[in-house]
Amino acid sequence: MEIRFHSDVGKKRNTNQDYAAVFKNEKGYTLALLADGMGGHLAGDVASQQAVHDLGAAWEQSAVSEPETAAQWLIQQIQTENEVIFEKGQLDIKLTGMGTTIVAVVLFEEQFTLGHVGDSRGYLFREGELIQLTEDHSLVNELVKTGEITQEMAANHPRRNVLTRSVGMPGTVEVDVDSHFLAADDYLLLASDGLTNMVSDEEIAAVLSSDLSLDEKVTLLIEKANTAGGVDNITVLLIEIGGQIHD
Repeated sequence: MEIRFHSDVGKKRNTNQDYAAVFKNEKGYTLALLADGMGGHLAGDVASQQAVHDLGAAWEQSAVSEPETAAQWLIQQIQTENEVIFEKGQLDIKLTGMGTTIVAVVLFEEQFTLGHVGDSRGYLFREGELIQLTEDHSLVNELVKTGEITQEMAANHPRRNVLTRSVGMPGTVEVDVDSHFLAADDYLLLASDGLTNMVSDEEIAAVLSSDLSLDEKVTLLIEKANTAGGVDNITVLLIEIGGQIHD
């Protein structure tokens, strides 16, 4: 198994509010995290980095070793982090209203557990097919589900960046979690909306099915998002399972 990730500011933004990192726990299992912050000035940077650092530090001290426990751990830790970020925003006027998406994957020998809040996405690429595993917690996705707008209309909707869930919101945030089996030669992709709003699933699948190295695939995906306009920060975290399931 190999993991590569990179974050790019894009073509239109002055700061990068995305953040990604990878951690191992006491049992040697990997947690990969990607966050896309929001809020005025530096608040988004603070929220995304704090969420990743806090969750990563908690993971390093954990002994989680199975998917069922990982799912419970993700829910509990993300809900705790939601409270931490909300309270920090209340204490500092410069950080008021800050928040972040989070998408997290815990990797085991034959399975993985995925958790998320917001519109950063997790995908599985298997046998040439790109499968979106997460559902956007966004206003436009709710409008699509109720039939008020089409998927095509959602892509250019003026409120497409409005989230219905984020880490840093008041109250208890609902965390979506699920576990899946791995197969040889799978890829797992975590991405901020700076990629997925600019690059189609077909283009992503073409890059992942190419003979490029893992580093080159990450680089090319970011280049494609920038070529398409690069209107937001772009972060790509790519996991290659390899020819056998066991690490």
